[in-house]
Amino acid sequence: MSCWDTITAYGLRSIGIGERLLPRSDFTLCQQFTLIGSGMIWNVLLGAVALAAGFLLATALALGKASPRGWLRRPCNAFIFVFRGSPLFIQFFFAYFLFLSLKGVAPVFGVFTSAWAGALVVLFFNTAAYSAEIFHGALLSIPKGETEAADAYGLSGWSRFRRVVWPTMLRLAWPAYTNEAIFLFHATTLVFFSGFPALQQRGDALYYATYFADRTFNPFIPYPILAFYFILLTLAVIAGFGLMNARLNRHLPQDGRKRLRIRPQIIR
Repeated sequence: MSCWDTITAYGLRSIGIGERLLPRSDFTLCQQFTLIGSGMIWNVLLGAVALAAGFLLATALALGKASPRGWLRRPCNAFIFVFRGSPLFIQFFFAYFLFLSLKGVAPVFGVFTSAWAGALVVLFFNTAAYSAEIFHGALLSIPKGETEAADAYGLSGWSRFRRVVWPTMLRLAWPAYTNEAIFLFHATTLVFFSGFPALQQRGDALYYATYFADRTFNPFIPYPILAFYFILLTLAVIAGFGLMNARLNRHLPQDGRKRLRIRPQIIR
């Protein structure tokens, strides 16, 4: 089988398109690059959906945490504390067995025992909690002069938030939020190594890398390939978020713009 035939057969295997059976022996470098790259589809999809949905929830949680009303502030604080205070890996296990137990009560919860749904919920809540803390810190850092200027212009309520508070919050939080986005994509490698099963051997990039490492007894080929793909993904995230950062700071003079400083988290 040529390398092009391998790409055609296994390039989309992780989402159920192409060859059903995995290669069993005589593994080639092309097969490892192709299958691990195929698994990256799951990592990108899980990370992108969780990040987009978590952004909205994080904004609401940050506003709730900053609220003077106790009945709104306390639940937001509790949510953020629970998901920031417990390890993500444990959250995956807990969520899987919780959904498995609820499945016996209401069959509708059965869909959440699959990785694409159940693990996505965990990633969504987890990144929302961490992002909310970042946004809350940015809210507290908004210069009083900007809010006073908004008051002087007669802005209040939604107009004040949309035109002044929210853009400034994003501008201040964006460098730290970029690091959270990078970590979230890296955290997707935990999905198929927690409780969530890989149906029909359709897993993420780490699943396929481990498959090759276990059968060749040589981890020095599949895992560097996996690292190579994640480095490319990280560079893509930095580039995309860098463009957004430049847009958020476009009104500032060149020497006053905040540059992205990437500080990857080793463990959470």
